[in-house]
This record gives sequence, C-alpha cells and structure tokens, in this order.
Amino acid sequence: MLFGLVRSLMQGWVYELYVKPQFFFSFYGFENLPRVGETLVYIIYAMAIISAILISIGLFYRFATIGFFLCFTYLELYDATNYLNHYYLICLFAFLLIFLPANKSHSLDVKLGFTKASDTVSAWMIYLIMAQIGIVYTYAGLAKLHPEWISEAMPLTIWLNERAHWPILGTLFSWEYSPILFSFFGAFYDLFIFWFLLFKKTRPWAYAAVVVFHLLTWSMFNIGLFPLIMITSNIIFFSASWHKRVLGRLGGMPKSAVYARSVPPGFVLYMCIQLILPLRFLFYNSQLLWAEEGYRFGWRVMLVEKSGLAHFTLKTSDHTAFEVDNSKFLTPFQEKQMAIQPDFIVQYAHYLGEYYSQQLQRKDLRIFVDAHVALNGRVSHPFINPKQDLLLIEDGFKTKQWIITHPDL
Repeated sequence: MLFGLVRSLMQGWVYELYVKPQFFFSFYGFENLPRVGETLVYIIYAMAIISAILISIGLFYRFATIGFFLCFTYLELYDATNYLNHYYLICLFAFLLIFLPANKSHSLDVKLGFTKASDTVSAWMIYLIMAQIGIVYTYAGLAKLHPEWISEAMPLTIWLNERAHWPILGTLFSWEYSPILFSFFGAFYDLFIFWFLLFKKTRPWAYAAVVVFHLLTWSMFNIGLFPLIMITSNIIFFSASWHKRVLGRLGGMPKSAVYARSVPPGFVLYMCIQLILPLRFLFYNSQLLWAEEGYRFGWRVMLVEKSGLAHFTLKTSDHTAFEVDNSKFLTPFQEKQMAIQPDFIVQYAHYLGEYYSQQLQRKDLRIFVDAHVALNGRVSHPFINPKQDLLLIEDGFKTKQWIITHPDL
C-alpha cells in the first residue's frame, strides 16, 4: 500500500480524484460524509502514507493501523465512483490488523521496548485472515458461474480480442476457443484455489498458481494492486515452520507456537457479515449485471464490460427545457461511471436539481435522463425510464422499478 499510495501521489491521481471534481458521489448511508478542502486531502493522504511506513516497520503499530484504516477508508468513501474490490479488501485488512498482534516480533516496537515480544499467537488470528481471503476467492468464483461468463465467455472475449496484437500471447488470445478456456480456468481458479492452499500437499503448487495467475492478469488487465495484494497475503497459508525458516534469516527469531483459543464474539459477527453481505443480491429480482443491485461489496471481479451515455434534460412547468452539459459538473471518469450505474444517475440528478433550483430561482423543475448502456459487447439499450422524473426518486434498498429491463438477459 505504501507503493500504491506513493504511485498515486506521483501520478497526480490524488488531485484528479479528490480535488478536481466539483461533485462527489456517495455510498448509500454516507451521503453526509464531509468533504474537506485540497490541503486537508493531501494531509490525510500523507497520514495514510506515514501509517503504511510505520506498519511496515512495526513502529507505533496500534496507532498506525488505526490511522491507516481511518485515512484510507475515508478516502475510499470520498467518491463512490472510485470503488474497486481490492480497495474494499484493503479497508477490511486494515481493520483486522488493528486487533492482531502483528508487531510482536521483528518490529521496532519490540526492539525499542514499546511492546513485549511474544512467541505465541492464537490460531483464530491466522485463520481469520485465511477466511477473509477465502471469502474473496470463493465468492468471486461463484459469481463467475453466470451464463455471461461461462457460456458466453463475456467479457473475456472482448478483452482477449483487444490484445490479439501482443507478441507470442496474441496468437493464443486470438484462437477461437481461448475465451471459453480462459473463462473456465478463471472460474475454476477462484472456486478452488483457497481449498488447495489449505492443504500441505497441494499448497506449493497452489501458491505457484497464485503467482502465475495474478502476474498474468496484472500484465493483461488494468486491475491495479490486486495481484500484488493477493500474492503477498496468500503467504499466510504456509506453515509456521516455513515462516520460521524465512524470518529466521532476519535473526533473533523466537520459538514461535500457535495455540487454540475461542474466537471473540466480535469477529464471529464480522465473519457472518462478510458471508452474508455478498448474498444480498438474492433479495432482488432484477438483472444483476445490468441493474447492479447488490453488486458492490460482493467480490464480483471482472464480470462486466459496460459503457454508456446519459443525457439529462431539465423541464419546468411552463414547458421550458434544456439539456445539461455534464462536463460542467463531472470529470470524464465520473461521467463514465455515472452513466452505467443507476444510483449514481439519481444522485447526480438530485445535485442538478439543487444547483439549477438556486441558479434559476425555481422550484418547479423536473429532470429526465436519456440513458443507454452497452453490456458485454451488446448493442446499447435504454437503461432508465426516460419518462421518470428523477427528482421524485429516493435511493434505497428497494428494487429500482425505473430501470428498464434488458431483453437479452
């Protein structure tokens, strides 16, 4: 995360994502999250970087983990268009690290006497991280048991064809049956890699598959730090003796031991939430990949290729109407994400309503959208009911009846 944060800062992404936008999209329930000015954004970002350094070297560990969790999670909540599965995973890992004794050996906290060294650890602490990784993989695999992925090999067909010009691998990508094989392999990997990592006999081969799989996807797709996160975090599946051999080279490795202890009720509740949250899509009868109800926080990795356009029209009671220039309010990235996600469309419409009500000094505004979305290589299709006044909609957990059903799904 230190590498990722510094890279984002050097690339100017902090300014593009947190400073430049005029309007920020919210996750449901966090609509009143305060947005700070440019100076404070950079201060919070610097605090996240410093916290990452301190966690890495084990200095002021407890304060650093709390600081990193609060800073990074706040930045991820800042604008919902920036949501990525692996950023959500980092928030979860950071939260868990607050309670785990990851600074009890080979840390500056121990060497400086800030905490007492320990040669034992409760087994549930290790299993907790393993279980979190297992949830990510398993739910990602279950999500791929979808006709779009299995029978249609979408969106892999699109992505592989775009890379057919690559040397060596391009020939493989352009083969007719490659998308189907890649789709089956991807689903098989996500469904079973956790279980192969659990067992001693299959663990070395499974970890080799982890490295190869994630390096390959890293080279093929723009998926940020996720491959690096999984390659490094999966090391926890190796036995204590393996870790002792590796860490012993650092010197002064104590005789470590893992002992059994009951899991605190708080973490039982945490795991129940992690198991249930990805299943909330079952409460909707809408088309998941199209309407995306219950889609976020469900570990649905690389399942859709969507693009869309959304043209907003403001009308008054005296039949005056004009079209909104989205570029006046949104960055290109925000506009791209807004056009394909229904809750963002509603949020943006409400913002436009407030803005133009003040500008025009009128309270009789109505806002409509002409939105078309192309999903997984299909021809674009109407997305939102164009006759629905978006200002009358309040986002919530109920099924969004104003989303137009896709006839081919």
